[in-house]
Amino acid sequence: MADDKENIVDDTEVKVEEKNDKKDKKKAKAPKSAELLAKIADLESKILYLQADYQNYRKRTSKDINDARVSGTANALEPFLRVNDFLGMAQIAVEKSDNIEAIKQGILMIINEYTKAMDELGVVRIKSINEKFNPELHDAISQEFSETVADGVIIKEVTGGYKMGERLLRPARVIVSKGKEVAADDNSDAVDVNGSSSENFSE
Repeated sequence: MADDKENIVDDTEVKVEEKNDKKDKKKAKAPKSAELLAKIADLESKILYLQADYQNYRKRTSKDINDARVSGTANALEPFLRVNDFLGMAQIAVEKSDNIEAIKQGILMIINEYTKAMDELGVVRIKSINEKFNPELHDAISQEFSETVADGVIIKEVTGGYKMGERLLRPARVIVSKGKEVAADDNSDAVDVNGSSSENFSE
């Protein structure tokens, strides 16, 4: 009987120890769970911050691009404001004066101001007349025979072409020479409908 009592006591102590171990494990798990939840909350906060920061970046970038576009347009237009001023003065002069010479001088001034404006923007007019036709710079609208201009060389420029640096803004529309027109020699190469020579041969 004493042995049975000792066994009962031992079993009770084991069970108490097991319960205590479980309690200790629960207590150990509780801080770890709280720590994980805190980390998750911190990560979620960082993600929200990054999303907000990205949206702000997109808005700033869009604004910067728009500002750069407006600034570029303004810089491009500025030289032409002077040209517009001269055009206004020329219009007034034409309405008030019959002096053709003065009007011609005014037009030349406008052309000079326009050329200066183009130079300020780095725009260069493409050379065309008497230049060899270049499909990368010229747009041939027709060809003509010429007694003085070689085949493949530009005779006339219909509209000017322009470049800005290496960028082609507009090709020049041109008429290209076909060279001298060669007259057909009917006597030497004439052939009748039967395919025989038109010359008479004696038998």
